[in-house]
Amino acid sequence: MTFNAKLATASLILSALLAGCSPAGDSKSDAAATAAPSVPAVADIHQLRIGTLEAVVLKDGELDVRNDNQTFGMGHQPEDVSAVLTAAALPADPIHLFVDPLLVRDGDHTVLIDTGAGGAMGTENKLFQSLASAGVEPGQITDILISHGHGDHVGGLVDAAGALRFPNATLRISADEWTALKGDAAMAGLVRAITPKVKTFTPGEVVAPSITAVDIPGHTAGHSGFEIASGDDRLLYIGDTMHHSVISVQRPEWQIAFDGDSRIATASRQALLQRAASQNLRLYGYHFPFPGVGRIRREGDGFVWVPEV
Repeated sequence: MTFNAKLATASLILSALLAGCSPAGDSKSDAAATAAPSVPAVADIHQLRIGTLEAVVLKDGELDVRNDNQTFGMGHQPEDVSAVLTAAALPADPIHLFVDPLLVRDGDHTVLIDTGAGGAMGTENKLFQSLASAGVEPGQITDILISHGHGDHVGGLVDAAGALRFPNATLRISADEWTALKGDAAMAGLVRAITPKVKTFTPGEVVAPSITAVDIPGHTAGHSGFEIASGDDRLLYIGDTMHHSVISVQRPEWQIAFDGDSRIATASRQALLQRAASQNLRLYGYHFPFPGVGRIRREGDGFVWVPEV
């Protein structure tokens, strides 16, 4: 498939799956979003409501990336990246990212979306501490949704001995991403461990009672977002469509080293920003500053991230 065909397909999929998101000023949605939490507020978790669903942001850790023209802003000078960060009152180097999986309690399903880095990449391996703070044991997780197969999203699936950390969970991953993961020699041990638990999906498939897989292509072979819906309320989990709440939002055209197909990833990022701003979508950014929930607002010719809290 050509790049233009892929881009057209991606646009159609995003349009179809996100068309039902709540418009700006929807009082029912706003009331649901501010409902009182049912678990205590502690430093490593943050609870939110999606309609009648309860979700909990779980801290796994944080990581730093060097400000160089080999990572963010490829083809630009580090000074260009520094200028964007400094204007937002952020340190210029290193570039700071967060790693925060999301838990959704959905009827009889306790769903974990991505599993953190498992202590790799300089992260703190806080996921299981965060789960405990939320009152959830690993054996209670029924479903794990994987946005893609990078180590900071699948690292928490197994322990140091290669044993499953969530023994009762079905692992849902897109068919294209699973094929790519099985072909990655560095992931052979992980693949062996999780194969009996894997159930693949295709874009647009309902992967849990209130959660639909959304194809957001470019980052990896089968990168997926997840739309969580309850009544008129929606939250779109964007995976690695955007990595940084300032750079990725304000300079979406800048390429980054993490994207497998930078042209498609850039087009996906720009399309999502435009739709999120025009429809006032509520987003969840896995790598955005904790707790990663907010909206996109147009500002001049571009966009800015507006955190919910």
